[in-house]
Amino acid sequence: MGNFMLSDLLAHGHDIRQLPPDRGGSALHCRAASVGYEQRKAEVYSWDGMNRGTQPFLVLQHTVLGEGRLTYAGTDHHLRPGQTMLVTIPHAHRYWLERGGHWEYFWAVLHGREALRLAREVLEVSGPVLTLPPALIDRLAATCLILLTDPRPTPGAASSAAYAAMTTLHDGTFTTRPAPALPPALSRVIDHIEAHLAERLTVDRLATVAGLSRAHFVRLFSGAMGLPPSDHVQARRIERVERLLLATELTVSAIAAATGFADGNYLAKTFRRHRGLSPLEFRATRAEAA
Repeated sequence: MGNFMLSDLLAHGHDIRQLPPDRGGSALHCRAASVGYEQRKAEVYSWDGMNRGTQPFLVLQHTVLGEGRLTYAGTDHHLRPGQTMLVTIPHAHRYWLERGGHWEYFWAVLHGREALRLAREVLEVSGPVLTLPPALIDRLAATCLILLTDPRPTPGAASSAAYAAMTTLHDGTFTTRPAPALPPALSRVIDHIEAHLAERLTVDRLATVAGLSRAHFVRLFSGAMGLPPSDHVQARRIERVERLLLATELTVSAIAAATGFADGNYLAKTFRRHRGLSPLEFRATRAEAA
């Protein structure tokens, strides 16, 4: 299948459009705020994910030609043709055009708690850079082109297109790649982590649960999961902290005790390092988005 909608978008040419906000008493929780198809060439172009306000939103940006750069969670990425970047705001990342470079891309800015929920699920599995098959790139291009060419886009149309974009990323993350089965020893460890997240989970303890030597366990776990056991535990704790911040009124200290952190201060420092916000700032911004 060819990229027919992508070809139509390129034929439409460079364009940017701001979309109308919600009106009335019912908010739409997955909505495009703006879309565009742009080219940057030998100019200053740089976005810092911590300097774009406190209102949460996400950016989806697909490279057509040239190359952009992204620093995310301490890792540098080259954004080349065919790759799609997904980032949420606020978050500690930066994407930019190198001096003298050329970057051509189409993009969308999406708002709403459902858009952010889907983005978090995709980011947890795929990270901020996705390489999608041509059919899914075509679907992304279609959402952008529809909103650029619709003479009178309604909030409902902006929501429908935004949801189509996010479900495209969801398909690219969860449908096109089968999840490999874990060895029984690692399945036991994963279940143990989930059941005992509030407790002290050392590598030695997890190796004992797996029934393996420490060195063999670390090699097996890191190869299967893509990160060391201690990093996986930390990531699961941060995710549970997020859920407790959003679903309860528990204090930071109480959440720390429920998720295996020594105290509220240590939780706050760790959470800011991973999410770019303090726990209470995270709770406040997500409450505003809802």
